[in-house]
Amino acid sequence: MTYAAHHEEILRSCNHNPAAGRTAGAKRVGIWRRIFDAVYESRRRHTDREIAAFIERSGGRMTDNIEFQISQRLMTGDWNGWR
Repeated sequence: MTYAAHHEEILRSCNHNPAAGRTAGAKRVGIWRRIFDAVYESRRRHTDREIAAFIERSGGRMTDNIEFQISQRLMTGDWNGWR
């Protein structure tokens, strides 16, 4: 199954000098970033729940066919077909 990294994971893995990114005071995150992160996390949790329910309805085993169906639905956004 494929994995799409969150933007923070990409930045963390690319930061070769972690001490340079730190400042004396904690940098406040803006309102738009907090809204974006909240929406992102909400959608991620919803997707995780949908996938778990789909696997459970399919017999509880992760097969190649189930993985293929999940990836197709994730790419096309066809959530209505899962119910």
